[in-house]
Amino acid sequence: MIINTKLIIILYHYAMQPTDLTDTCKRYTPHPEPEDRRIGSNELLGSEGRVVIEHDGQQYLLRQTQAGKLILTK
Repeated sequence: MIINTKLIIILYHYAMQPTDLTDTCKRYTPHPEPEDRRIGSNELLGSEGRVVIEHDGQQYLLRQTQAGKLILTK
């Protein structure tokens, strides 16, 4: 029982330590920053309500649904 308790304490200690992965996730958490470039959806999607985005050799379709939501598909 003492060994299990020590193991739990050690694991808890390491789980609470910040890691490079934790820092990376914080940097790439999708939330707008005040300095981010902004484009209105009407300007981006045009009158068609859809636009093809090319990224890294792949094509993605960004479109607006009838409910007004945005969907990005590959």
